[in-house]
Amino acid sequence: MDAIIGLLIEGTDLSILGFAALGVVSFAGSFVTAALGLGGGVLVLATMAIFLPPIALIPLHGVVQLGSNVGRTALMMRDVLFKMVPAFAIGTLIGSAIGANMFVALPVGVLQLALALFVLYATWAQKFRVAKPGRAKFGLLGLFSGFVTMFVGGSGPLIAPFAAAIGEDRKQVVATHAALMSIQHVFKLIAFGVLGFGFAPYLPFLACMLALGFAGTYAGRHVLHRLPERQFRRGLQIILTLLAIRLLYAAAESLL
Repeated sequence: MDAIIGLLIEGTDLSILGFAALGVVSFAGSFVTAALGLGGGVLVLATMAIFLPPIALIPLHGVVQLGSNVGRTALMMRDVLFKMVPAFAIGTLIGSAIGANMFVALPVGVLQLALALFVLYATWAQKFRVAKPGRAKFGLLGLFSGFVTMFVGGSGPLIAPFAAAIGEDRKQVVATHAALMSIQHVFKLIAFGVLGFGFAPYLPFLACMLALGFAGTYAGRHVLHRLPERQFRRGLQIILTLLAIRLLYAAAESLL
């Protein structure tokens, strides 16, 4: 077993312990996100930050999250609200391109602070929560979140309130959020490829992470189907708030 794991992590600077920890977290993160809508991506990002070099963190996290979100989208395809996808995709393409050009110039702490404050407002402001965002707002959402994700990795909390605002039930919220995040991760990875990041040494490791993530998604989807709507909405608010607090803490560490 050690020899097999050694082959999987060759060229990645990962230890066997790091590989095992990230595998467990990939499963757990996908399970949590499939069951409650989000939260798993930030869990994976925080854990990967312990074991991976900073330069590799955001692009590799993007690959893992792309697999998790594509798997969730495929399993819940009939619940995706596709009407908002084109505007969001166009906005994300533009935002990712702008972010790639400014990748080394903008303080990450500033973006983390802005993202945290917006998530708190979008989660708890009554007028925002009951509004039904249209295509124009989803285009702007794609633009801003596509820019932000190049720096902070986890833009899921920013997109989630919009998915919750248009979703009639918890399955639509989770499925639509997964589809939008899949699009965003695709454009982000293309941008990192253009910037010259080398994914090749990490491919065997990433394949294992993706397989475990899909298993977590499959298991979490069954929990989602059994979760009462009111509990889902309240749980989503709580998770968003906790993630915003975590972003505020990270911003303070970066800026102070």
